[in-house]
Amino acid sequence: MTFEALRARLVENLRLRVRSGEATERGLARITGISQPHLHHVLKGKRLLSFERADEVLRRLDMDLLELVSSDEFAARPLSPLK
Repeated sequence: MTFEALRARLVENLRLRVRSGEATERGLARITGISQPHLHHVLKGKRLLSFERADEVLRRLDMDLLELVSSDEFAARPLSPLK
């Protein structure tokens, strides 16, 4: 799992919130501190969410990175000791 993959999953999570009606782009922009036009471009795939901004979005939505990883993926990858 890479940081890029986690960022993509975060953006997909935001897209699903908008598509399901759970949130609007404007509401998400207000909560996350991202301008609505920039968020719109991120959700459409025209712009990337910086890692710093992604971290801020996770914090403001009270999300954890583990919420972006399926339990199967988490269980299948053993932790390796630090060298």
